[in-house]
Amino acid sequence: MLTLIFGVGLGIIFGIYEDEVKSYITEGVALHADVHDDKSNSKIWRYAQRSHFHATGIAAFSIGLILLVLVSSLKPKLKSISAILIGLGGLYPLSWFAMFILAPSLGRSAAHHHFITEIFSYIGVAGLLSGIVILCLNLFLDMFQDDGLNN
Repeated sequence: MLTLIFGVGLGIIFGIYEDEVKSYITEGVALHADVHDDKSNSKIWRYAQRSHFHATGIAAFSIGLILLVLVSSLKPKLKSISAILIGLGGLYPLSWFAMFILAPSLGRSAAHHHFITEIFSYIGVAGLLSGIVILCLNLFLDMFQDDGLNN
């Protein structure tokens, strides 16, 4: 839900303050022209948009997956683990947001490879995929089923 709120919030901010957001980019690129090219303004604006798109999409997708976890036959402990891992997918949109924040001053490549950006990417993608794998193994291969003895 936090990822969904973040994504919708970005959409609202872009709707109300698009000119200010674009000015943040333009001013940063102008101050650090040595690390930018003529495509930087539009690419960095696209990072912000991707953060919004990924946040709303991944959040909606994750909510659906977590509802499947809820009704699955997974052991209770694995339900919690799978739901948490799927929820970590919400960190991936923050990688695009970090690139948007960092790129005006560091340049696009440096922002893309920044420690914070990569941590958000790796944890978000690995968490989401791991949670999906656990859920799919249960749903399609009947693995990790609750036998009623473990609570």
